[in-house]
Amino acid sequence: MAIEVVIGDAGSTKSAASTIAFGLMKFYTGNNTGDVPGNLPDPYFWWEAGAMFGTMIDYTALTGDNSYVEPIMQALLHQASDTRDFMPPNQTRTLGNDDQGFWAMAAMSAAENRFPDPPPDQAQWLALAQAAFNQWASRWDEETCGGGLRWQIFTFNTGFTYKNSISNGCFFNVASRLARFTGNQTYADWAAKIWAWEEKAGLITPEFDVYDGVGVVNSTVCPDTDTIQWSYNHGIFLAGAATMYSVTNGSDVWQRRVSGLLESTVKLFYKDNILYEQFCEDREFCNQDQQSFKGYLTRWLASTSQLAPFTFDRIYPLLQSSAGAAARACSGSPASGFAGIPGTACGFKWTTGAFDGLIGVSEQMNALSAVMYTLVDKVSAPATADNGGTSQGDAGAGLNLNPLFPQLAPITIRDKVAAGFVTTAIALGVVGGSAFVMF
Repeated sequence: MAIEVVIGDAGSTKSAASTIAFGLMKFYTGNNTGDVPGNLPDPYFWWEAGAMFGTMIDYTALTGDNSYVEPIMQALLHQASDTRDFMPPNQTRTLGNDDQGFWAMAAMSAAENRFPDPPPDQAQWLALAQAAFNQWASRWDEETCGGGLRWQIFTFNTGFTYKNSISNGCFFNVASRLARFTGNQTYADWAAKIWAWEEKAGLITPEFDVYDGVGVVNSTVCPDTDTIQWSYNHGIFLAGAATMYSVTNGSDVWQRRVSGLLESTVKLFYKDNILYEQFCEDREFCNQDQQSFKGYLTRWLASTSQLAPFTFDRIYPLLQSSAGAAARACSGSPASGFAGIPGTACGFKWTTGAFDGLIGVSEQMNALSAVMYTLVDKVSAPATADNGGTSQGDAGAGLNLNPLFPQLAPITIRDKVAAGFVTTAIALGVVGGSAFVMF
């Protein structure tokens, strides 16, 4: 068996997407007894789970299939943490601004897609996105590189000395979407500020290349640039720029940016009209994270075609050609590691016309995105608060937090005296034990 889809036929597309989604959700174990809702098993990081649930929210909206509403809602609300900000304590060891961003973007998609609202006593989708925005704004660092977000949130994490496009792209993407959903100009101002910093830092070039990031030095200028270009960096800024085009009622500035980024994206990431990860796919060294990037670009191309309609005729044929190629790659029957319908495991490469043997959340999610986003012309544009959106917001969300780490009581004289006795006892014990061994 293999995935069969007639591109352009909504019924065929929904059926194919359903089969791929079933295989994707079979990788999820968070709703099993004893497991943690929202988490994927090893080797997948927390951020990719957020990306997967964002994809499944869009799947629900595009296909009308409500089969996964309950586990999606359970996952997002559990990972929102007690402080309602997508900063669960068990993730702090590796928590980056981009990790938080993929969960925040999932919540934003829930608000825009009119996904069922949580119970009133739970965190609300719009407020969760606002919490992330507020925390990013508080972390904006003018002292180094002239602005921007660092990759990591905490100083003890590797990557704190790096400011990358995906972290700032998440901030830009959410800010632009909040501006559109709420009509609040503050969000739009921040979106413009983030874009301006990306240009000033040399991460978005005049030719609309989007570089990965810059190393942080104690200067307003950070010249150490990583010039690798990834599909998701292009996509996240493209979709945000398209949203700002909508927010500004089609301003020339944002139209130029959308057009420039779109052409740069197509030039870099399409081969014979089929999407591929240009830096690592042909040479076969994409890691687990990188194998998921082109699925996000597909999502953001579809969004761009909705919010900047002048791009539709350019984008839609590319969505269709990649969808057919991705479906042909969903013909695997691996001996292990895949619990979906036999013959429907999706590979990574779409340019080969066949299953390449690679399986996992990334591959399945990419293929689902490729197929289902061809339905973008069958659905309405994302909702806003004035146009069907029901999610409740909280402009101050994420700002009044309990300390993330437990606060220890001050050390008293009594504590110091007791510690002295304990230290003396340990020292005498060591001396006595050594004497016993020697004699």
